[in-house]
Amino acid sequence: MTDLQLNRSRASTLDFPEPTNPLPESSARALWTHSLIQCKRLLTRWSRDPTTMIQALLYPALMLLMFRVVLGDSISAATGQSAIYGQVPLIALIGAMFGSIVSAVGLKQERINGLLARFWTLPTHRAAGLAGRMMAEAVRVFVTTIVIVAMGFVLGFRFNEGLLAAVGLILLPIVFGLGFAVLVTFLATVAGDAPLVELVSILCTLLLFFNSGFVPVLAYPPWLQPVVAAQPMSCAVDAMKALALGGPTMTPILQTLAWSLGLVVIFLYPAIKGYKRASSSA
Repeated sequence: MTDLQLNRSRASTLDFPEPTNPLPESSARALWTHSLIQCKRLLTRWSRDPTTMIQALLYPALMLLMFRVVLGDSISAATGQSAIYGQVPLIALIGAMFGSIVSAVGLKQERINGLLARFWTLPTHRAAGLAGRMMAEAVRVFVTTIVIVAMGFVLGFRFNEGLLAAVGLILLPIVFGLGFAVLVTFLATVAGDAPLVELVSILCTLLLFFNSGFVPVLAYPPWLQPVVAAQPMSCAVDAMKALALGGPTMTPILQTLAWSLGLVVIFLYPAIKGYKRASSSA
């Protein structure tokens, strides 16, 4: 074999294969296919990251167990309501929120180390990165909610309103979590070196103790009750509690949808712009 033939043989082994089914970068099929790839990438990464797994699964389950062990039946005795029906929705929402914060911190690291910029150079749909991230967030919140509900069943939680209401209870944290995920994704892409995402965790901690899932709204001081009743976590907790235990559902569900869709409407476009800027910058 001559040197020319040898060089050609080596070059042919290093060439990438020709695509058999190329997709136009701006097509809807490319968006769906590339978003699924990004979603799978994130889920695989999170499953291999102990911090994410602890924050998304172990921490919420242990928090629910801690509430049961430390508080016992004291809240139920003081309020006349079973505390587990407020604690399971509350912890499911907390798991969705804190999991999104950990994910947003990871997004900041991807921006800093240049991974987003490298993805931007690939022949993929420009919206696939953000869309795939939201898909992965939905899967994560779903798994977290299932784990929390399973722990709740061990502690006495039950679905008393039938299968359809149970499905609605599982879906509400996903809707709530996606609205919150859009917010923290926007903060992660525009924060730079500022700890904006980390500061959100402080707000989430405050919301944890001032909502209708921890104790009923009437247990708070009268001047604070309107604030507690109107905050988004209380709306979602009341909706999930009604779906499990019975009671008015339409108003809290509409309030939860309004909060979640409001966050998406307000922060989706800034999140898209911020994600594009973070991805296209070297």
